[in-house]
Amino acid sequence: MTEPNITTWRKSTKSSGGANCVEVGHAVPVAVVGVRDTKDRAGGMILLSPAAWRAFIGGIKDGGLSAS
Repeated sequence: MTEPNITTWRKSTKSSGGANCVEVGHAVPVAVVGVRDTKDRAGGMILLSPAAWRAFIGGIKDGGLSAS
């Protein structure tokens, strides 16, 4: 798969500005969500379908995913 052109990336407003942040970008017209490390923007990205992104965020919000 060719890497999509994501021109606008954003960090969560909940980000504390620490060293463990990620950025999220949406590729248009290709329906994918990109996730990358804020500290290593040239280091690549994870690409997810919009449905997979919604499931991931839903798992975080309902406590199904945790850092421990």
